[in-house]
Amino acid sequence: SSFRARRQSMPNSARPMRLGLLFHAILLTGITANVEANTSPVMLTSPKDFIYPDVDHGLAESLYPNEAATAKEIANIIEMTIRKQYSTDIALRDAHPKAHGCVRAEFKINETLPQNMAHGVFIPGKTYQAWIRFSNGSSNAKQADIKKDARGMAIKLLAVPEKNLLDEPAATQDFIMINHPVFFVNDPARYLSFMQDINSDRFLKKLHVPFALGAKGTWIALNTRNKISNPLQTRYWSMVPYQLGVGTHRQAVKYSARACSSVVSPIPVTPQKDFLREALRTTLQDRDACMEFLVQPRTSSSMSVEDSMTEWKEDQAPFYKVATIRIPQQVFDTPEQNKFCENLSFTPWHALAEHKPLGAINRMRKVIYDQISRVRHEMNSAKKTNANNVGDQ
Repeated sequence: SSFRARRQSMPNSARPMRLGLLFHAILLTGITANVEANTSPVMLTSPKDFIYPDVDHGLAESLYPNEAATAKEIANIIEMTIRKQYSTDIALRDAHPKAHGCVRAEFKINETLPQNMAHGVFIPGKTYQAWIRFSNGSSNAKQADIKKDARGMAIKLLAVPEKNLLDEPAATQDFIMINHPVFFVNDPARYLSFMQDINSDRFLKKLHVPFALGAKGTWIALNTRNKISNPLQTRYWSMVPYQLGVGTHRQAVKYSARACSSVVSPIPVTPQKDFLREALRTTLQDRDACMEFLVQPRTSSSMSVEDSMTEWKEDQAPFYKVATIRIPQQVFDTPEQNKFCENLSFTPWHALAEHKPLGAINRMRKVIYDQISRVRHEMNSAKKTNANNVGDQ
C-alpha cells in the first residue's frame, strides 16, 4: 500500500514530522504571509482582542468543551513555532506556500437559481471578477509537484456589494477548497494534543501523533495526499460546512468546484519540479479554462455541521451547479503578479453573513487565522492584500 511504501522510504524520525507538516498546512489553508526575520518572540495578542464566534443552534452547531480556550492555545503554539522557525530568515506562508499561480477569473452566477440557492453572492445572472490561487498544501515551498500532496484552490470574489464578516473596507467573498472531500479532525482537544506532540522536542511525543489524531483522522490525512496533472482539471471541496441565507430560510451547505470537461491530461513521464505551474501556464496561454462551482445543501439532520470527518454522500445530498468560472486566456507568471499573489490574503471569514462559516474547524480557523495573520504582518513590512491592485492588468 501507499502507507507501507512511505514507511519503507521515510526514516522513522521523519514520518511523524511530515504528518505534522501536512496536518498543520491543511488546517491553516489560506493564511497569508511573507514575514521578515529577526523579531523577538513576543505574544502579539491580548485577551481583550479575543472574541470567539457565536454558534447557530438552529443549524445544530454546538461548542466542544473549552473550545474557545483550546483554539486560543493552539493559536499561541503556532505563533511561538512561527517566531522560532523564522527568527533568522525570511519566511513564506506556512500553509500552501507554493503557488502554481494566481489567475484572473470571472465568476458568473447561473441565470436562474432555485429560491433556496439565491442568497448572498448567488444573485442570478450576476458576474464577479475574481482572483484564484492554485497551490500545494505542503509547508515545504521547494517540494517537487510530483510528490503526493494536498492541492488547494482559493477563490476571491471582488466588489461584493456588502461588507464581509470581518468588517473590512474591501468587500470580498472567499471560497477555500482542497482536492479532498473531508477533514482529518473534528475535536479541538484532539487537535491541541496533536499540536503539542508535533511541536515537542521529544521524539517519543512526535511518534504519538497518529494516536493523537486517531485511526480515522490519520487515514484521512494520508489519503488527502495525491498526485494531479493539472490544477484546472482537478475537483476541489470545501470539506467543512457554511451557512447559505439568513433568517428562517438559512441552511447548511458545502461547496465544490470541478472542471467543465471530464478530460484529464496524463502526468508527464519526466515531470519538472514545477510542472503544475507549467501546466497552468501552458493551458492559459492557449485558451480559456472553464470550471463549475457547486453547492451541496444538507438534506438530513444526520449530516452534522460539527463532523467534518464524514462525507455528505452525493447520492443522499446532491451538488447543484450555481456558477460558471471562466478563467480567460492570460499570462499570469510575471514578477509583479507573483508578488501580488504572495501578499494576497484568503480566509473563510472573508464571507458575507449569508455565507457564514459553520462548525468547530471554521470557528477555530477564525481565531488562528486572525492571530497568525497579525503576527506575520507585524513581523513583515509588506501589507496584507485583500483586493485587486493588479486587477485591470
